[in-house]
Amino acid sequence: MTLSDRLEACISYVNHNDRVADIGCDHGLLGIALLERGIARSVIAADVGEGPLSAAKLNAQRHGLAGKMTFFLSDGVEKIPRDFDTLVCAGMGGDTMIHILSAAPWLNDDRYRLILQCQSKRPELRRWLYEHDYAISRETLAQDGKFLYTVLEVRPGTVNFTPLDTYLSPALRESGSPLLRPFCTRLLDGLSKSAAGLAHRGERDAELEAVIAELSEFKEALQ
Repeated sequence: MTLSDRLEACISYVNHNDRVADIGCDHGLLGIALLERGIARSVIAADVGEGPLSAAKLNAQRHGLAGKMTFFLSDGVEKIPRDFDTLVCAGMGGDTMIHILSAAPWLNDDRYRLILQCQSKRPELRRWLYEHDYAISRETLAQDGKFLYTVLEVRPGTVNFTPLDTYLSPALRESGSPLLRPFCTRLLDGLSKSAAGLAHRGERDAELEAVIAELSEFKEALQ
């Protein structure tokens, strides 16, 4: 079974013998791959939509894994059991992830690791994590087609963060990913357009300008 690079990046963060909760499981392919490769011990597959969840059940049966996966129709983690080690949320926007985590403060516990693959509003998600005592222990980049995605490993922890850290976490800066430079280029393009729009209206954002300067300096230092 061939998976996208972003899902492969999520899989790379799962520890051997983990009990995994795949939230927003869609067709269940992530959980199936974790079991077929002997990485996960068991998988909880949850989705808010009946259609995707039915497809996940059918796919698990086709792969002979129905007995190792349990399925829940659930908004986030609301209706799933709490006996897992690692939670994976992949393919969601940052606002959806914030909604899920806000509704489940019990996830901020050393028993759990969170693996988050965010599609949009990444700075907002990182800021929320920092402000709610989550630390980004690892972060990497994955590319699918023309799109670049980030994958975060998150644990409980108090973080003193800067505005730059919401756009480019220390963990990502230290990742050594070959995609860092193009990712920085895209970030800078977007931020520069925002700054230009403000300037056109006769306004300035000192914090935004500082982030652009720091990000430019970091990009130039990359080999």
